[in-house]
Amino acid sequence: MKDTLPLTRPPLTRRGAGRPTKEQAEARSEELLGTALDMFLEHGFELTTIEMIAVRMNMTKRTVYAKFPDKAALFLASVQRAIERQIVPAKDLRALDSGSLRETLRAIGRQRIGLVRTRNGLRLQRIINTESFRFPQLLMLNYNQSAKPVTDFIVELLEREAAQGRVRAADPKLAASVFLSMVVSGPVRQIVAGEPPAADHIDALVDFAVDLFLDGMRPR
Repeated sequence: MKDTLPLTRPPLTRRGAGRPTKEQAEARSEELLGTALDMFLEHGFELTTIEMIAVRMNMTKRTVYAKFPDKAALFLASVQRAIERQIVPAKDLRALDSGSLRETLRAIGRQRIGLVRTRNGLRLQRIINTESFRFPQLLMLNYNQSAKPVTDFIVELLEREAAQGRVRAADPKLAASVFLSMVVSGPVRQIVAGEPPAADHIDALVDFAVDLFLDGMRPR
């Protein structure tokens, strides 16, 4: 998987003289959001200033303020972009469905953990952990855009299996939420703490959690 650990900041893109093309302007905006997120992580929201970000970007404060009215707006935009980069397209999510509930759930679990192991995923988790007290909307922004589509997909899988009598017809939304907590929460805490589990350990944990979950979902 590309863009994986360790968490390092890519070199800034420099442009030559003259008016930038549309592509260059978009790349520069992306770079600004990524650099801002790095600095908010490095120094915290309170201590990070627009001037610090502008200097890191080799921009003027005026240029930054032309794009964002204040520091909070830049912060939220940088987090929003990180969330968008964590969204798995619906077609890619559905491609995980092998027809076997066990194998599909295993694939989903590994995918969710793998996303947090990317540079973007790690930054996002850390910024949510450190700044959600100041910006409580971050939790729901991340859930609604990144996690909820996965939860909804698992609900569909469980409803399909329940209709065939292969799993218990329990509350599928609650079951999906419990499943993701069982599979993802532990490894994510370790990754965010800077102690990512080995790949074989993650595989063993995901397999065990899936089997435990499905045992609990057996029809009565």
